[in-house]
Amino acid sequence: MQTSVKPINTKTSHGNRVAALTIAAACLLCCKPVTALSQPDSLRATTLNPVVVTGTGTYHRSATSPVSVRVISAKELHDAHATSLQEALTRLTPNVTTQTNGMGTFVNFGGVSDDYMVIMVNGQRVSGDDRWERISLDNVRRIEIYNGAASALYGSDAMAGVINIITDDGRELVSASSSTKVMSHGRFSQDINVDVNAGKFSSRTSYSHRKADNWQVNNYQAFDEGGTEVLKLTGRPMSAGFRSDNISERLEWRFDDRWSIYVKGDYYDNLTARPQSATYFTQKKQTDKATGETSYSYTAKQAYTYDLHHRSYTYGGGARFTPNPRIHLYLDVYSDNFSSKYDYWQTADKEAYDETRKRTHYVNETLRGIFRLARWNKLTAGVEFVQESLTSQSDNIDFETTNTYNLFVQDEVNIVKGLDAFAAVRYTQNDNFGAAFTPNVGLFYHIGGLRLRASYAGGYRTPTLSQLYATDQAKTTMRYTLYNTSLKPEKNHYVNASVEYGTSWMNISVGAFWNKIRDMINYRTMTQADIDADPSLTALQAEGWTTIRQRDNIDRATLRGVTTQLRLLLPAGFTLGGGYTFTDSEAETQTLDTKTQQYVVTTSPVDKSVKHVGNIMASWEHTWGKYTLNVGIDGHVQGERYSSTYGYAPAYSQWNLTTRHTIALRHCTLEPGIGIDNVFNKRDTSPWNSNFSTINPGRSLIATFRLKY
Repeated sequence: MQTSVKPINTKTSHGNRVAALTIAAACLLCCKPVTALSQPDSLRATTLNPVVVTGTGTYHRSATSPVSVRVISAKELHDAHATSLQEALTRLTPNVTTQTNGMGTFVNFGGVSDDYMVIMVNGQRVSGDDRWERISLDNVRRIEIYNGAASALYGSDAMAGVINIITDDGRELVSASSSTKVMSHGRFSQDINVDVNAGKFSSRTSYSHRKADNWQVNNYQAFDEGGTEVLKLTGRPMSAGFRSDNISERLEWRFDDRWSIYVKGDYYDNLTARPQSATYFTQKKQTDKATGETSYSYTAKQAYTYDLHHRSYTYGGGARFTPNPRIHLYLDVYSDNFSSKYDYWQTADKEAYDETRKRTHYVNETLRGIFRLARWNKLTAGVEFVQESLTSQSDNIDFETTNTYNLFVQDEVNIVKGLDAFAAVRYTQNDNFGAAFTPNVGLFYHIGGLRLRASYAGGYRTPTLSQLYATDQAKTTMRYTLYNTSLKPEKNHYVNASVEYGTSWMNISVGAFWNKIRDMINYRTMTQADIDADPSLTALQAEGWTTIRQRDNIDRATLRGVTTQLRLLLPAGFTLGGGYTFTDSEAETQTLDTKTQQYVVTTSPVDKSVKHVGNIMASWEHTWGKYTLNVGIDGHVQGERYSSTYGYAPAYSQWNLTTRHTIALRHCTLEPGIGIDNVFNKRDTSPWNSNFSTINPGRSLIATFRLKY
């Protein structure tokens, strides 16, 4: 069939030309009938029993996976209009909470910081400061979440869990999609994906754009005047504006059913847009010697002098070789490079300039094989080389690097019908910390819809190069932080057990976990005796530094808890799901009593931990001919969140209402959507620099549009 396109009038306005080109592009996209909607049985299989790979590194249906893996499907992401990984995990699971302050957003996973977890895309680790923001959800097939130590399979940092984002590879000759989301306060996202499959060659191209304005919920900062609270206006935003762009490309060539090779690249750019005119106040207390009266004065200061500019680029490639159905070999090599700069503005006495804050370089080379030794035995083995380097002007690090060499092996055995076992171990040799072994063992029993799982794992996390070599000078507080190359790796024991029952229409699970972390790294303040015994420290004190400290392995933590999840596929298009996690945590921290000059051990909850977290999701979907309506509501409920600096943030809940309208035209699919974010207008109106329960600006309309070919 031939298509005739009328030439566009070049004398039309720019806006008309854009509109005409958009319509023409849509017409070109809509050139092939879409496949029929999934049948109910297929939907049930993929929703309640999806394929998972993260727990063991080998493919299993969820119902037969030796370890429990939570899966968030692409449909759940689209129904919730989630555009960031943080948003999706917070709204759709009970295991993740976030905290945002002037230093950025901090994610808590399973009761501990996200420093103790690994984020991967298609099984490859994402590194760098912006690893959460660099992941687009528009082309995601599913998100797999494994709670538990996984260092045996995934190496350092996987002490609390692994999040693996699996992307969707279109199989049509050409498939494309475009997704747009608009909200208040300038929040905008755009995702474009194009997949091409031409014989043995395939191309996956994606682009995402994000931006948001600055916003505040409370315009004041609070001061204490002898027990009386005084409020002063501040221009510091609760959430800093930004814009980011991310483009990626993956090319693959399949020689035959046995051989394939691929290359890939990714570029990410993020620049904050903080208000240049923002000010804040400092307080000065004065006491009249004659009368003893106290007075307070306030000085306005410029809040910001620079924006943060983050860039990263990733490149790599690999090969797949399957000589026979029993042997699968994988080679992956990639490099992840991240840089952060201070982008200083033009001022009255200074020209605009930028300064490198830090640069990180991460290289990973992995050769892995999966061997089907028998019907009842599957072996995974591999070698991995990791190189990391860091340069940081702000931390006085010229250049530091470290190499890690790994061997790992895992055996999955079917003992008898319904009873499976697995065992894994990793041997690690690091330039700075020598050798270490990390084990992982588990049992899995299943009969009918009943599944019982139990496992033990040892975790291992090497200190970062920044922790080893950074020297920080905070002149506003006259605090000097020393480097410490004698740090030890952090280690943990992780035990979990779960009971799960599933049918064709429901799935319910209850699990318990225990996580013991030791040799945790924190700041140790030097005693006066330490300072007097070291001439270099005495010299620092003579320069006026009032606090001298260094990083050390002085803390430990114990976390124990219970998590439960429920998923129901009900008649008439209704779906219901939810989960709840209870976490009891205890951290032991060494602190210096400045009066006695003795170290004391204090006990508190783990920093940024939340004892009670729950979520609920409900949706209804129905199709009339070529039109499908999906209506959903989801809620996130959490108790008080503890901060070692600010105490407890109040409990809160947030609910969102979304609708998605799918119009299956002859040649393409249109999906407009509209909804309400934060239906009940829940806001934390605490003054600036408080321990906010949420930084959500309040109720907002959500408008989305997706074009899918």
